[in-house]
Amino acid sequence: MSTTALPTSTEHPSGRHPVNVGHLVMGIAFLGLVGVWALIQGDVVGGTDVRWLLPVPWVLAGLAGLLAIGLSGSKRWSTRQTGWVGTETGTETTTTPTTEETS
Repeated sequence: MSTTALPTSTEHPSGRHPVNVGHLVMGIAFLGLVGVWALIQGDVVGGTDVRWLLPVPWVLAGLAGLLAIGLSGSKRWSTRQTGWVGTETGTETTTTPTTEETS
């Protein structure tokens, strides 16, 4: 029988992680376009209704992206990448990524 090590920290992990807004937006847009396709194929909408129905998934995806940015903008759950810092050593230039956590 194997033993499992218990976490030693007193804080409990919450299970939250930063939201990848690009994945969220494209996922909602994809699901919306599939829904529009299903409505068209099922003869629920047709003709001129398609003109106003096709932009709806993109608008909803954009709103979801803005909400995700606004809600995940709290300093507790987000990290900000500040760029690359180059250090020259002789003739070589090495770059190291730097990440600034906002807390």
